[in-house]
Amino acid sequence: MNIKSVAKKAGVSVATVSRVLNHPDAVAPDTKEHILSVMESLDYKPNWMARGLKLNRTGAIALLIPEITDLGYMEIAKGVEDVAHQKSYNIMLCATEDDKNKEKGYIENFIDRRVDGIILVSTYLKKSDLNLIRKQDIPVVLIGKNEELAEENLVYTDYRAAAAEATRHMIEIGHSRIGVIYGSRPKLENEHKLEGFRKTMEDEGLTCPAEYFLAEENSLEGGFLAASRLLNLEQRPQAIFVTSDIMAIGAMEKMKQSGLRIPEDIAVVGFDNLKISGYLEPKLTTVTKPMYRMGLIAARLLFDIMEESQEDAQPQEILIQSKLKVRKSCGHKDRVKEIF
Repeated sequence: MNIKSVAKKAGVSVATVSRVLNHPDAVAPDTKEHILSVMESLDYKPNWMARGLKLNRTGAIALLIPEITDLGYMEIAKGVEDVAHQKSYNIMLCATEDDKNKEKGYIENFIDRRVDGIILVSTYLKKSDLNLIRKQDIPVVLIGKNEELAEENLVYTDYRAAAAEATRHMIEIGHSRIGVIYGSRPKLENEHKLEGFRKTMEDEGLTCPAEYFLAEENSLEGGFLAASRLLNLEQRPQAIFVTSDIMAIGAMEKMKQSGLRIPEDIAVVGFDNLKISGYLEPKLTTVTKPMYRMGLIAARLLFDIMEESQEDAQPQEILIQSKLKVRKSCGHKDRVKEIF
């Protein structure tokens, strides 16, 4: 059984069957469905290894993220997977846990396995590292901005601006003593959020004592522990900015156990806009982080580069805006009835 048998049975050309296998998005849906049905009836299975050798491709791309358990990064992975599936590609998914040596080790592994492209999320790699990848003719797309890596294919959201918007909102409501709970990982992303927070406080003429900044593991338990320490201060904050919704949920649980009302006694703003944030009591004010869309666009960009000549492809920088989702937990009187 071969491709010619499929073409004869389907009543189409060999070239059309080849397009279904290699470029399915270039074939009319009805034609593609008909050919796939014929393949199934004939029990035809393409020799993917031979196909890869012929096309000089492996049919796999790599995605490297900081945390495998982070729901936001799983949204990125979902966006990448949706595009890869459409292109009949497989994904190698690995997590660095913010370990630079681990990241470099995975990169070496990707090169050895000759993946067709790589997407790096919140990378610590330097320009020289990316040049080594490119010498192997493997295109790279970055998700998350790293100022040391200029003129690269990049998809990002401005975490500094997003954190600044959330901070400014709390100040406008009337909060001046604002604490911060942030995850120890991912380090680069949270550094940008802290920079946005500090700059906004400074611009508004407000100070934030060192004891108001607490780092913990990015988890429910981490948020709970950090909130415990903030609430034990002699002068506790009026509001808390938390760099992830998961930590914010843990912090809110500690506040409730301490008999505090949210937002009457203390306000909370998170970051991520996880689905659960709209079902809490009170509903969590948070920053919408467009993770799925970043993964989707990064994957589309990567495949565009893979299908073009590397020499002709010009680096693209794509900004996707984050938005503040105002709900009840921040104490904004005009928006307390907002549901989602």
